[in-house]
Amino acid sequence: MTNIGIYTNLQFREYQNELLLLIQSLTSHKKNIYLHKSIDETILKNFSSTDLLKKINFYDNLQLIAKKLDLLITIGGDGTILESIHHLQEHIQTPVLGINSGRLGFLASINISEINTAILQLLNQNYSIEHRSMIELCGEKMFDGGNMALNEFTIHKLDTSSMISIELYINQQHVNTYWADGLIISTPTGSTAYSLSAGGPIIHPQSNSLVITPIAAHNLNVRPLVVPDDVLLYLKVSGRAEHCMISMDHLSKAVNINSTFTIKKSKKTAKFLNLYSSNFYNTLKNKLLWGADRRN
Repeated sequence: MTNIGIYTNLQFREYQNELLLLIQSLTSHKKNIYLHKSIDETILKNFSSTDLLKKINFYDNLQLIAKKLDLLITIGGDGTILESIHHLQEHIQTPVLGINSGRLGFLASINISEINTAILQLLNQNYSIEHRSMIELCGEKMFDGGNMALNEFTIHKLDTSSMISIELYINQQHVNTYWADGLIISTPTGSTAYSLSAGGPIIHPQSNSLVITPIAAHNLNVRPLVVPDDVLLYLKVSGRAEHCMISMDHLSKAVNINSTFTIKKSKKTAKFLNLYSSNFYNTLKNKLLWGADRRN
């Protein structure tokens, strides 16, 4: 891996030393580094490293330089990774390594305090590439970042206390009509995100499945449903309000309440670079405090 991009959230000023360490280490090993130009001013202000700046390529739009990258390192939380994935949609073959500088992160599993270890493992090629399934909204393009999602597609009520009605068809067969605040169609990766907070199950990232999770359903007997990921999901929305909200991961927009949506598994997958020091089960244990006795 020669060309490495770094994508970070707006809080990068809180971890400038770690960011500089990452840049110095990678450039010293002959890696071409691509940074967003907004970081240029910060580095110039806090570090008198002119020679280092000469080795950095500054970009304005990640989408325009994505095809050049062999790896994209994100520093932030899961939201930062989701943003980067949407920028990479046209070049989704670029693997992503997430370094977590936030709070609870399942995608960005490497803590920023472990950045030295992460750099060594990366340079020594102690990693594997993991493919994560994505879903897509069929039909016209609804979002600037594209119609694909790594975590979930969500329908939610908007600007009203009234519930909405969502009819669900799977492969043209009617399954249920949900009276609820909304409905989440989640990938296995997204099972630890919004779906989890709405009562959905945790699914291993390599499971070939989708999770359908209602949000505050009116009927107590309505529960999340796990289905194979090769099905076609058809959703029809109605309600008293004029609009509802739909979202693909972090992107959202208002649409007419009487809308229909078709969701299917995307042919494209997101690629993650996993260091051998991290795995899904350890992430669950660490983030959810499994096995920790908090009674005392």
